[in-house]
Amino acid sequence: MLDQALIALAASGGTALVTAAGTDAWRGLQQAVARWFGRGDTQREQAELERLEQTAAAVQATDPVEAEQARNRQEAVWQTRIETLLENLDGAERERAAEQLRSLLAQHGPQGGVVAGPGGLAANTVDINAEQGSIAAGVIHGGAQIGTPPMPAPPQG
Repeated sequence: MLDQALIALAASGGTALVTAAGTDAWRGLQQAVARWFGRGDTQREQAELERLEQTAAAVQATDPVEAEQARNRQEAVWQTRIETLLENLDGAERERAAEQLRSLLAQHGPQGGVVAGPGGLAANTVDINAEQGSIAAGVIHGGAQIGTPPMPAPPQG
């Protein structure tokens, strides 16, 4: 069983991977994480690279709802995989692996800021105003209309 700090580290790793997918940070993080999982075994490292490519493809879906579901699923998958690797190491190896993971996340992970999935809005500060009966929104999924709504049809029956 892992302590809370290692569980948080694994969650951080899962989030970093999903957040970096499709960004400039992706290739460096992908390579570093594959090496970390491979632990010197080139075949295992190659298998991890393939899994990471599948993750990147999954989280880059164009439908916002599907993309969000895929992101959540992939974060959980990678958190679990990281936890499992750490659980299977003895104390000294576990600490060394945790430190290596912290280091590679700091070096290759997405750096601060905000991130939005496809169809989302990400910003540090947003000021959206509507004036004189207009519509104001950061993102609208679906339709929007301005004007007086039509009168309902009279009840029948």
